[in-house]
Amino acid sequence: MEQKENQLTEEAIRADLRYLQLLAQSYPSIADASSEIINLEAILNLPKPTEHFISDPHGESEAFNHVLRNASGYIKRKVEDIFGNTLRKAEKKELCTLIYYPEQKLRLIKAKEQNLDSFYTITLNQLIKVCREVSAKYTRSKIRKELPREFGYVIEELLHETPTASDKKFQYYKVLIDTIIETQRADHFIVAICNLIQRLAIDRLHLLGDIWDRGPGAHLIMDTLLGYNHFDIVWGNHDIDWFGAAAGNRACICNVLRLSLRYGNMATLEDGYGINLLPLATFAMETYKHDPCALFGVLEVNDKEAKDSKQDEKTKRLIAQMHKAISIIQFKEEARIINRRPEFDMDDRKLLEGIHLERGTCTIGGVEYEMSDTLLPTLNPNNPNALTEEEELLMQKLEHSFLTSEKLQRHVDCLLAHGCMYAIANSNLMFHASVPLNEDGTLREVTIRGKKYKGLELMKKTGHLVREAFSHDVPEEKRLFAIDYIWYLWCGKDSPLFDKDKMTTFERYFIKDKSTHAEAKGYYYQYNNDEKTIDMILDAFGVTGNHRHIINGHVPVRTLKGETPIKANGKLLVIDGGFSKAYQPKTGIAGYTLTYHSRGLELVAHQPFRSSTEAIEKGVDIKGVTQIVELSNHRMLVKETDKGRILAAKVADLKKLLFAYRNGFIKEISK
Repeated sequence: MEQKENQLTEEAIRADLRYLQLLAQSYPSIADASSEIINLEAILNLPKPTEHFISDPHGESEAFNHVLRNASGYIKRKVEDIFGNTLRKAEKKELCTLIYYPEQKLRLIKAKEQNLDSFYTITLNQLIKVCREVSAKYTRSKIRKELPREFGYVIEELLHETPTASDKKFQYYKVLIDTIIETQRADHFIVAICNLIQRLAIDRLHLLGDIWDRGPGAHLIMDTLLGYNHFDIVWGNHDIDWFGAAAGNRACICNVLRLSLRYGNMATLEDGYGINLLPLATFAMETYKHDPCALFGVLEVNDKEAKDSKQDEKTKRLIAQMHKAISIIQFKEEARIINRRPEFDMDDRKLLEGIHLERGTCTIGGVEYEMSDTLLPTLNPNNPNALTEEEELLMQKLEHSFLTSEKLQRHVDCLLAHGCMYAIANSNLMFHASVPLNEDGTLREVTIRGKKYKGLELMKKTGHLVREAFSHDVPEEKRLFAIDYIWYLWCGKDSPLFDKDKMTTFERYFIKDKSTHAEAKGYYYQYNNDEKTIDMILDAFGVTGNHRHIINGHVPVRTLKGETPIKANGKLLVIDGGFSKAYQPKTGIAGYTLTYHSRGLELVAHQPFRSSTEAIEKGVDIKGVTQIVELSNHRMLVKETDKGRILAAKVADLKKLLFAYRNGFIKEISK
C-alpha cells in the first residue's frame, strides 16, 4: 500500500529499522532510493504483460513449439494491426513465417530472391516495427535484458527512434540499417530480432502439465523449456509417472515403457533419453516367441512407421511382444507396492491373484469374468506377483538405465525447479486435474502417513512428497515412501492427479466384458460446472480478485459432442483440447490455449498442425478460433497484478528508507 513520507512515524521506522538497514545496502543514498522509486512507479503504470497458458502437449513437439513461436496467434494479430491494408495478405503471411522460423525461412527466401539488398531493407524495417509494438509494454531496462548481446546496442537504437524522412535523425536511422546489410550481418540480425519478438510477445508461459507420452517429442519440448526464460508448470499425471521412473520406481518405469510401446513411440525413450531397450526386446522375443500378442498392437503408429513393409511388420510384432512383456511385469510391480503400502488401500488392484488359468477366467470384485488372453508363461499360479529370475534381471537393467539417463534427470530437475502441484498467478488458480471432493461437494480429507490433508494442504503435501523422492537429505525410509507415493499419485483414487475409483489397465487388456473397463470419476468432475463449488475452492486456496478463475487441463474437451471449455459461469476453464493426435478424432480440435493480456482473457481453439516444414515452405499457420472469455472494462496495468503488488510494497519500503535517511535514523553511504 502506498505510504507518503509525511504519514510515517518515528515508531514505524524504529520497528522496521533492521530491515531498512539491510535495504540501505542496496540503495545506499537518497538519490539511489529515489531513482528506484521513480523507476518502479513507472513500471506499475505500464499495461499488464501477456501471459500464455498451454496444457497437455503430450509429446507433440512440433505443434507445441509452433504455438510458442506464434504466441497463439498474438504475433499474427500484431502484424495485422501494424500493416493492415499496407501489405498484401501473402506478404503478411511471409513476414509471420519469417518471425516464427527465421533461420529456415531465410534459406528459402535467399534461394529465390533476386534483389537481396532490397529484401533486407524492407524486411528489417518491418521487423523493427513489429518489435517496437510487442515491446511497448516493457521498460527499456527489461528490454535491454532480453536483447541479444551481439546486436543489443543497435536494436535498442532502432527501437527507440522513429524518424521520418524530414527528421534530422533519419540519416542516422538509415545508416544503421544500411550498415547491417553492407557488413553482411543482415541474416544474423534478422534471426536475432525475430527471436526477440517471440520472447517479448509473451511475458510468462504457464504450462498445465502432461508433457510426456503419446507423441514422439516430449524430450524436445523439455529441451525448449530448458532454454525458456519465464515459465512455470503444474505437474500432470503423465509428468508424475516419468518422475517416478526417473526416481527408480519400477512400476512407473514399466508404465512409461508400456505407454510408449502402446503408441509406437520409441523416439523419446531411445533417441531422447538413451534408454536401452535391447534387454526388454531380447526377453520379449524369447518369452513370447509363440504368442501373437494380438491385444498388444500399436494403438497409434507414427507416420514414419506407417509404411507397409516386411520390416515394419516385424517391428510391429516385436513392439507387441515387448508391450505384453512389460505389462505383465507392471502388474506384478504394482502389486508389490500395494503389499508394502497397505495404507494405499488398493488390495482390489492385485488382479493377477484372481486369474484362473485352467478356466481362462479372472475374478474381480467377487465376479468371475472370461479372459481375452491366457498366454501368461511368466505367471506362477502359486505366487502370481513374483517376478521370474529373467524378469528381475530385466528390471534391474531398466532401473539402472532410467536412473543413469543424464538428460532425463536434467529434465526432471528443470520441472522440479519450475513447478509444483498447483500455482496461483493474477487471480488464476492452476492445477492439472482436480481437487478431491466429497459427495456433497466439500473438500475431501486424504490420509497420508496418518495425517489428514485436504484442498490447499493436500496439494502442498503431495508436492513436498514428490520433492522428497529426489532428496538424499531426508531419511531413506521417507524417501522410499515418497517414491512409492509418486506411483499412487499416478493411479490412486484419492490422488489429485487421478481422482477416479480405479485404473482399469488390466481389464482393458485381458477382460472381454467392457463393463469392467469403466473408471468412475471423482466428485470434482460432477461439481466443476457449479459456481458455488468453484468459489469455495478458490476461497480455500486464498485466491482473491473480482475476476478469478480455476484453469485445468487433463480432460480433453470433446467439442464434437458439444462440450465447452468454459464452465461455472466462466470461473473454470478447461484448456485440454487435444494436442495429442490420438485425441483429435474425439475432440474435433487440436488443443486450446489461453492468453491473458491487458484487455482480458482470450481462448483459442486450434486446428491440427501438419508440420513445421509446411509452415516454413507454404506459410501454413495453425488455424485458431479466438473466443473472448472475459473483457476488462479498462486496460489492466502492472499495478493490478501480483508482480505489481510486490513492487508497490517495495515502493512503500523505499519511502520508509527515504524518511530514515532524511531524519537521521540511517546515514547515507558515501561513494
